[in-house]
Amino acid sequence: MARKISDSTVRRLSRYLRRLRNLDRQEVKVVSSRELAESTGTTAAQVRKDLSHFGSFGKRGHGYAVPELRVRLEEILGLTRRWRVAVLGVGKIGSALLGYGFFAQRGFDVVAAFDSDRTKIGWELSGVRVQPLSELEPTFVDREISIAIIATPVEAAQEVATRAVRAGARAILNFAPIKLHLSPDVAVREMDVTLELEGLCYMVTAAGSAAEDIE
Repeated sequence: MARKISDSTVRRLSRYLRRLRNLDRQEVKVVSSRELAESTGTTAAQVRKDLSHFGSFGKRGHGYAVPELRVRLEEILGLTRRWRVAVLGVGKIGSALLGYGFFAQRGFDVVAAFDSDRTKIGWELSGVRVQPLSELEPTFVDREISIAIIATPVEAAQEVATRAVRAGARAILNFAPIKLHLSPDVAVREMDVTLELEGLCYMVTAAGSAAEDIE
């Protein structure tokens, strides 16, 4: 059975990969765990621990070969293939996501968009035509869509996510402020902007309180 890797570890691997890609473009050949840690906001020990889950990388005292480690992390993260993505809901968030130009550069091809608003059906956003939700299932099957981005109002999120999974989606990125109940074998990421803002407010408030205590 494959070892369970924590979500926080996977997120750090993505940050390491982003840094490695930048170094590769600069033709930097070797990077140390300390340098990789400093540029990604962690520690050298954490970098070594994260990478040790997947094998042996680099040599003590010599660092990591940038091109080789970049390729290996792309393999680990499943980024050596193209992924077909659908956006469900083309309100402000959905429209912004469709206009985000870096998806394709990272291997994510947005091939479909859906909405229940009749006035939006037929719109073309960044080359993708908005379809009615009634076409969701056959489109997912025909275009072999693996990832669904949920950007609907909260009351519609669970239903459309369930339909997307039944039609073949293996992963969900959810922008609706609701906890989705889906099969355990479906990968789900919740993007609750309000929670993130509240977390930032706490950090600012706590820092202010600490400063007042020092004074």
